Amino acid sequence: MTVNPQSQYERWLNDPSIDEQTKKELREIAGQTGEIEDRFYRELEFGTGGLRGVMGAGTNRMNRYVIGKATQGFANFLKGVSSSPSVVIAHDSRGNSDVFSLEAACVLAANGIRTYLFRSLRPTPQLSFAVRDLKATGGIVVTASHNPPEYNGYKVYDKDGGQLVPHDAEQVIRQIRLVESFDQVKRLTQAEAEAQGLLVWLGDDEDQRFVDAVKAQVVQPELIKNGAGADLGIVFTPLHGAGSVPIQRVLAQAGFAKVSVVAEQEQPDGMFPTVKSPNPEEQEAFALAIKLAGETGADIIIGTDPDCDRMGAVVKNDKGEFVVLTGNQSGAIMVQYLLSNLKKQGKLPANGAVIKTIVTSEMGADIAQSFGCEVFSTLTGFKYIGELMTKFEETGSHDFLFGYEESYGYLTGTYARDKDAVVASLLICEAAAYYKSQGKTLYEVLLELYEQYGTYLEKLESRTLKGKDGVEKIGAIMNEWRSAPPQEIEGVAVTRMLDYAQGLDGLPAENVLKFMLADGSWFCLRPSGTEPKIKIYFAVRAGGLEEASSSLKKLVDAVMARVDSLA
Repeated sequence: MTVNPQSQYERWLNDPSIDEQTKKELREIAGQTGEIEDRFYRELEFGTGGLRGVMGAGTNRMNRYVIGKATQGFANFLKGVSSSPSVVIAHDSRGNSDVFSLEAACVLAANGIRTYLFRSLRPTPQLSFAVRDLKATGGIVVTASHNPPEYNGYKVYDKDGGQLVPHDAEQVIRQIRLVESFDQVKRLTQAEAEAQGLLVWLGDDEDQRFVDAVKAQVVQPELIKNGAGADLGIVFTPLHGAGSVPIQRVLAQAGFAKVSVVAEQEQPDGMFPTVKSPNPEEQEAFALAIKLAGETGADIIIGTDPDCDRMGAVVKNDKGEFVVLTGNQSGAIMVQYLLSNLKKQGKLPANGAVIKTIVTSEMGADIAQSFGCEVFSTLTGFKYIGELMTKFEETGSHDFLFGYEESYGYLTGTYARDKDAVVASLLICEAAAYYKSQGKTLYEVLLELYEQYGTYLEKLESRTLKGKDGVEKIGAIMNEWRSAPPQEIEGVAVTRMLDYAQGLDGLPAENVLKFMLADGSWFCLRPSGTEPKIKIYFAVRAGGLEEASSSLKKLVDAVMARVDSLA
């Protein structure tokens, strides 16, 4: 359907259900054709990951009206699947996150749906836990993860505590589309919702139950309590987000005594003033933490993103320099630590399972298989890992042990169905304490794994292409690689193209292309589902770091030259 941005703009200006402050913002862009087009050329798309976009007035922006419409559609969906639905809502430290959360709660309440709301910011994984703990029908998290400060988002969860998978998301999207105008959105005031018992505030008891569930995942509690925890120097930064309180609480209660927090980044702040991007994948985000680690002599640095579902770890390499471990490297170390010690304790189940995504390194898979565990690969997105965990629980076919993505998301334990930076922080600190007690650093453990399984190196490149033109360019890039796949890259034959749009290996159809090369390396093209960018993943395996680095550089340079010529 063709949308006339100017007509939509005028419709908002004339809509009596839209407040005067919003209209004032719109009047300030009168005559700015490009700005009006970008705000109104489409409705902000509710994908399988929910909503995410720049905050502001307009159909292609995050605001209380777009939130209200999405929530009305979600409410209609919930009433179709439950006779007495309930929802838990959490939010992060971003601007308007508390406003959007309350708006969603008041819309749900007006639809007769009891809503449990946290009074302040909480980690996304705690929302997943709370949905399960309170036996709710669904959940909502208001967050834009590690996007820039001008963004916010809205993610929707099912009764199992996982983000909606495509089948359910499509039903919600249909319901949202049936809400044609804002006056169809029902809403109570906060006071009305509270008076009717439809808005319930969550408190300390729910927080402690989450902390207890995370602490239960400690593999060797006595090791930590008997000195290893007190001996490990930790620097932690929540990067102005939701991780500060729960991670400090979990580490302290588990027995880690030497935790230094980056003071400049400890308090929640949606502008993230000390970093270019609050992303624990990037070395720059750890500048203050590395400085503090140098002053305190810390063994490990951990950092979490604003909604505390991603964790990055920084350790000293063989030259004594602090380096950020990739998500693949941290994942492999945690898989090795977890499985080897479960085996020592006689607790490794015969039907143990590790789950990763199709763009995650095979190194963790090789390690898991060496311990007799079955490895499952899903599409990108932790919702698919959570869906498989629930299937294991329902059928009893496998015992879930660990799930992870290369993008710094990890989970051990079945208390949640989303990646959890709280448990990941605990597990990697436990691993660091254990290996320190053996006289090893985590970097030395990584080198040992390279010797045993081969040197795996990976890299992620991305190109940001904003606006309507950007969407079209990303589509053109995917079409070009799909219709004219390369026969070789730098003299190495391309042996297979996996087009996941065809629904391969029983997975849902998704616009992803993966190219397998004769030397065991691969690369993958995937449009981001949450940001205006295309992502290109690369992986090689070689006999040593020098050979692997050289192979990776050649592969990246050749592929990106073609991508950039199209972009």
